[in-house]
Amino acid sequence: MADPGRKRACIVGIGETKYGRDKGAAHTNLGLQLEASIKAISDAGLTRRDIDGVMPFQGLANAEEIVANLGCDKVRFAATVAMGGASPVGSLALAADVLAAGRANAILIPAGWAAFSGPRTRELVLDPARLPGGVIANDYYFPHGYTAPMQWYAVMAQRHMYEFGTKREHLGAVAVAMRKHAQLNPNAVMRGRPMTMADYLASPMLADPYKMLDCCIETDGAAAFVVTTEERARDLGKPIVRVEAAAAAQPHPADEITNRKNIFETGLGRAAPEAFGRAGVRHADLDFAMIYDCFTFELIHQIEELGLCKRGEGGPFVEGGRIELGGELPINTHGGLLSEAHVVGMNHVVEAVRQLRGDCGARQVANAELGVVTGWGDFGDGSVAILARG
Repeated sequence: MADPGRKRACIVGIGETKYGRDKGAAHTNLGLQLEASIKAISDAGLTRRDIDGVMPFQGLANAEEIVANLGCDKVRFAATVAMGGASPVGSLALAADVLAAGRANAILIPAGWAAFSGPRTRELVLDPARLPGGVIANDYYFPHGYTAPMQWYAVMAQRHMYEFGTKREHLGAVAVAMRKHAQLNPNAVMRGRPMTMADYLASPMLADPYKMLDCCIETDGAAAFVVTTEERARDLGKPIVRVEAAAAAQPHPADEITNRKNIFETGLGRAAPEAFGRAGVRHADLDFAMIYDCFTFELIHQIEELGLCKRGEGGPFVEGGRIELGGELPINTHGGLLSEAHVVGMNHVVEAVRQLRGDCGARQVANAELGVVTGWGDFGDGSVAILARG
């Protein structure tokens, strides 16, 4: 159960840029993040001088440039969580601890990139200095043409299909659901581009079993959120979204997939029981989930590692509209990384806050009171946060 004497963290402000895919755009990573940060601070009812903690995303910005450009002159805490796409939710977990310890009062967490108009993902991972896994991937993956995240993660999907009978149509159900949700989201890049299962099955094969429509979209954009204590949040008079519990963990080995004793082991499998235990909630209590969907199978994989079903049952779990709006557990109501935008999972946190505020319009989950958000990083780093309406 949650510690009754611990200061509880709340997300009080959210901000997003427009998401897009314009090769001629003049976006910069810093400019996008500053735009989202200004919106998040304003949404919280705070000023930039109220921000005394900053947690930027590794390689996309540093605390000094964020603080200097925003004019935050009282910052006394800065840190970066280096867990790839698990970093935003991992940062939320660390921010909750920092607030409980009294080391900061209002923490800004921004992330975003010009991932379409700037260097593309494949170009970035080919740089050993930026590469997840570092020396291992550079020395043992690259010589065999094993150079992209899609290829790295495809081996887990293939093994799951072999061991548990997971079908291509299960992956397709995820892609179709995300695209369906995007049609209700004005900021989704893939709005106006509906998809059927036939469209999915006809899409080109890239790295078996991953087809083109199994893959997240490269986009320009940024998002940010502000975290403070529940006491201060109530003084601000803004809608409150409480962080009931959050945790992060890494698999072993953290920089390699193929030599794990169990290829399906992830950091989320370690972090989720901790978070649910501390929050004192059951999986059945959840009204929605925002799951990091860099590829379709990774969403199925994380459903299992969260404990929503047993390992091997994730494929059937997503069948029959179960994860769609109106289904038993709506997942990624914004369209996710597959159909809204790839903003390293920041948009999942923002959407969760909107759902709990009741601000999602046509894609609103009725009476949403409790949700879960996950992060997936590099070779299986995992993070999870359980959020509740205040």
